[in-house]
Amino acid sequence: MKIKPAYTLKKYKRENLIKDIFTGIIIMAVSIPISMGYAQIAGLPAVYGLYGSVFPIIIFALFSTSPQFIFGVDAAPAALVGAALVSLNITGGSKEAMAVVPVITFLVAVWLLAFYFMKAGKLVNYISAPVMGGFITGICTTIILMQVPKIMGGTSGTGELPELISHIAETAKDINMPSVYIGVVALIILLVSKRIMSKFPMAVVLMAVGVLMTKFTALKQWGVKTLDTVTPGLPTWKVPDFGAFPLKDLIVISLSVAVVIMAETLLAENSFAQKNGYRINDNQEILAFSLGNFLAAFTGCCPINGSVSRTAMGEQYQGKTQLTGIVAGLSMMILLLCGTGFIGYLPVPILTAIVISALIGATEFDLAVRLWKVSRTECLIFVGAFMGVLMLGTINGVLIGIILSFTEMIIRTAKPARCFLGIQPGHRHFRDLKEGRQIHAVKGVIIYRFSSNLFFANIQTLQRDIEDAINDDTKAVIIDASAVGSIDITAADGLKILHKSLEEKGIRFYMTEHIAGVNEQLRKLGLGYMIENGNVRRTIHVALKDMGINRPYPLEGDVENEQLTPSRKRVDNRVQEFVWAFGNESEKEIENQIILQIKQLKESGDVEKLFHGSWSHMDAFDEDEWLEHLEEHLKEIVNISGKDEKDIAKRFEEHRKEIHNRIHKEHPELAERFKERRHILDEHLKKRHPEVYDLIVSIREK
Repeated sequence: MKIKPAYTLKKYKRENLIKDIFTGIIIMAVSIPISMGYAQIAGLPAVYGLYGSVFPIIIFALFSTSPQFIFGVDAAPAALVGAALVSLNITGGSKEAMAVVPVITFLVAVWLLAFYFMKAGKLVNYISAPVMGGFITGICTTIILMQVPKIMGGTSGTGELPELISHIAETAKDINMPSVYIGVVALIILLVSKRIMSKFPMAVVLMAVGVLMTKFTALKQWGVKTLDTVTPGLPTWKVPDFGAFPLKDLIVISLSVAVVIMAETLLAENSFAQKNGYRINDNQEILAFSLGNFLAAFTGCCPINGSVSRTAMGEQYQGKTQLTGIVAGLSMMILLLCGTGFIGYLPVPILTAIVISALIGATEFDLAVRLWKVSRTECLIFVGAFMGVLMLGTINGVLIGIILSFTEMIIRTAKPARCFLGIQPGHRHFRDLKEGRQIHAVKGVIIYRFSSNLFFANIQTLQRDIEDAINDDTKAVIIDASAVGSIDITAADGLKILHKSLEEKGIRFYMTEHIAGVNEQLRKLGLGYMIENGNVRRTIHVALKDMGINRPYPLEGDVENEQLTPSRKRVDNRVQEFVWAFGNESEKEIENQIILQIKQLKESGDVEKLFHGSWSHMDAFDEDEWLEHLEEHLKEIVNISGKDEKDIAKRFEEHRKEIHNRIHKEHPELAERFKERRHILDEHLKKRHPEVYDLIVSIREK
């Protein structure tokens, strides 16, 4: 995927204008219930949620490098502040709370500014995709569970999974069925419309329907809640009262909130950036977080965070640039000045369904499914981050995510890719013994490739692998250290022990193929004697020559190793490409390629294209096997093309003769092996498709 630079307003494209304005208005509408609810969780009157969706969101849009991320009053900071007020014995919604919360917000902004100067955003680079996906999915799931009671006619939940489930159960005891009907139907409509007409603004339509239902039906009499009415007017600007509470306690609280805002928002921003193919400047984002929170503090608001739900909504309606956030802020300002009467008619179940719909789209459970198929370890890391957020909260979820990322990195480097090497008769390059049966070990020599830097966590892996491979016939151990760029003191001690152990057994030890800088490290670590004694050589070939083993190398199992000819050297890297690329799946993959070509034959009718695989420059053996697979589909090819069966079979044989003649002319030393292989393939065809085999042989005999 090509990475594009982040959009900026300086390079604005006019074709995005309509989408950005439309999406901005939708985000403003969706922000009404979200921000009002979270403001109350943070201990402030609901209207302050709307105040936090004006100036902070605009300043963030002006300074952010993300083209799509939306800032605003959100769950994690609101929950942390609300919990802090409880621990400080301050009642939510009281005058004391309204004085203390802006001070916390101001200190959060100061901490974020400090993080900006410390360039702390680089820490996010050490958080892997499974952790990021689990973290985002955990946040989305938590917020969905917070919202569920509102559909049932109750209030939003708080806390972690046990508290949320308990709150849902309590709400279910006094459930309001009209509210459930409206919310569930709205959610179904949103999810279905997202699939069949994703660009249609169904959320706006449902809000309009909700207003009409409130105005012209007995919705309130049925017990369906609507949003609280809001007094018109913009927020009042004032300096926070720093004497409202001892700053010592608030500094500690604000630090934890700032860390969560930085980690959660950067994680989410990077997740959206990776998904949509652009880059963000992590440090610039932290500055934007800080400026947004400064403005929130001076308007009496709680700390402001990046909003996954609103960003997901913006993505659904194709908002392209930061103008989306600016429009959302300006339209919220207009609403506060002259449209607050409309807010009191909005049914809570419909607005809750809109929020849940957006959050479902932002979850990454599909990533967990992919990881389960590819890497169980990474899948478990995803689950760990997900459950960390869900069970222990955002702060602990962030910490668990970081720990899991570093643990994964250590596990990977502690057990890197490694293999034992051999050589194919007639070839010069050493390759993995497991690559195919044609690769054989050099007699009496263990050649071991270790694909990682050597350090304390993986030196024992190297030692064990080599010690387990040694047998009575072993005369030498050669380490291919081409992937080793550094060695720490623990690894140096391990190499020293291994060298001494092999020496006592009469086994030569060599370290080869590494960069010259590693030799300097060896000298500094006290292993310079290995270089002086000739145990460190530039290449595997030189190490073997030092032992008196020259080409052609003697191979295990009494396999004859042919001397390379100049013509053979030229094709050394092209023999059996499919075996190299697909290993044990090579025959299956050729069959898949043939099936794909037959599908193309149905469309084009061009039989000639069948004789040239989608892989260009195949070697003779691969091309011959390709023809054998084609022959097995002879009947099908005849039916599709309408051509004569004998003509196509004859074309197969002509093409095979071309391959044989080319091999005999360019590489005569391969001709006999090609003939032997042809016999094996013929027997295979005879067994599976005797009628095709008889036809091919009859044509061949003519």
